[in-house]
Amino acid sequence: MQSSPVPAGGPDPVSEPDHAARNRLVILLLLVSAFTVILNETIMGVALPRLMKDLNVTANAAQWLTTAFLLTMAVVIPITGFLLQRLHTRTVFTMAMGLFSLGTLICALSPGLGMLIFGRVVQACGTAIMMPLLMTTVMSLVPPESRGKTMGNISIVISVAPAIGPTISGIILNLLDWRWMFWLVLPIGLGALALGYARLQNVTEPRKAPLDLVSVPLSALAFGGLVYGLSTLGEGHGSGGTVPVWLPLGVGFVALALFVARQIRLAPQGRALLDLRTFRVKVFSVAVVMMGFCMMSLFGMIILLPIYMQNVLGMEPLEAGLLLLPGGLAMGLMAPWVGRTFDRVGARRLVIPGAVLVCLGLGSMALLGTGSAIWMVLACHMLLSIGLALLFTPLFTSSLGSLPKELYSYGSAVIGTVQQVAGAAGIALFVSIMSIRIGAETAAGAALVDATAAGVRAGFFTGGLISLLMIGASFFVRRPPAVTPKMPGA
Repeated sequence: MQSSPVPAGGPDPVSEPDHAARNRLVILLLLVSAFTVILNETIMGVALPRLMKDLNVTANAAQWLTTAFLLTMAVVIPITGFLLQRLHTRTVFTMAMGLFSLGTLICALSPGLGMLIFGRVVQACGTAIMMPLLMTTVMSLVPPESRGKTMGNISIVISVAPAIGPTISGIILNLLDWRWMFWLVLPIGLGALALGYARLQNVTEPRKAPLDLVSVPLSALAFGGLVYGLSTLGEGHGSGGTVPVWLPLGVGFVALALFVARQIRLAPQGRALLDLRTFRVKVFSVAVVMMGFCMMSLFGMIILLPIYMQNVLGMEPLEAGLLLLPGGLAMGLMAPWVGRTFDRVGARRLVIPGAVLVCLGLGSMALLGTGSAIWMVLACHMLLSIGLALLFTPLFTSSLGSLPKELYSYGSAVIGTVQQVAGAAGIALFVSIMSIRIGAETAAGAALVDATAAGVRAGFFTGGLISLLMIGASFFVRRPPAVTPKMPGA
């Protein structure tokens, strides 16, 4: 039986004060579960050199353990807008944690790289569902005047979990086989699944929403082609690869154009897989672009910095992981303060200095060499981490808070898609630039250590140039309106 019309984002947060305890429990369960699944996005960072040796694979092959994870999320996340409207909260949660736990088990049992990548893909399917579920639920349950504080807690999940992934990975690799990175996470995932199934309550009302089957493969071709093209560029050092660089990039751009055109045509009919009317809201558009730059910087750094610390400075995985821990903790400790500050002063006073610090952090990393002191590496990482901490919460809150309730689930899906595509592109781009420079340096007779240092510097210099665009965009970020806006064009 069709229930009375309910906004896509769920019930009005102000109209149900008696549900405050229920809402807090739901958000807490989702935060804990999201932290667990997001942690696995970057747990492979420090492990790549060990896996390259144990599995006898190249850096370009090993990076697909992370890139495939991010790319799968980018393909699956657009579908979550459909899932969040058609299914109950607990059903979506069970699906997410079930897939994540299954993927973790496959990774733990993997005999080689192929099965390990497959397990990461299954993990990513669950992770892709979890983040839009968390953000859409928060926007539905938390009133506008308190969203900055709650989004600060979400920022802990999104920024700190990836940041401390390398540290946890380094500790495990120092004591155990790499498969224990998954054996130790598996009971946590299963515990969250059982607890959520038993205690999580439904807080949104499903409604009829069609799934456009043409848009699904178009999105896969679009995002997959672009990221694979960037990876091919690095693998072939610019030319001579098994696949011409222009082919996947061309397919990706064409598919993306077709995907966007189809979503624009289907949106007025309520049939779009990803309702792109969200981009008619200027605040949302600017914040999402900046978020993409942030994710490129974050994930590019998470891949390149451990390679530099281990292959150039000769640090052990545990040492490399521990050196990244202070930055992760700084982001976590700052997130609640940034959220409260946002509720008081808005976004611009936070995002402008944040963008400047990110640019300075990446620029400083471009100066690291074979003889750089450890304290310099730590200072560069702290600078970047503080900058990102000032950016995440204001961007999340401003982007989603500027949308009407009907677009909350689509806005969450758009943000998640941009995050993962940008993260995957950042990894592919940074590793590609590094590989090209290493190839050029070794061809000129440089030692491998010197060539690797030069390659890492080139990657970070590229990131610094990209972050300049983020500084320009930061001046256009605005505080979302105090009242829920209407649908664009309404």
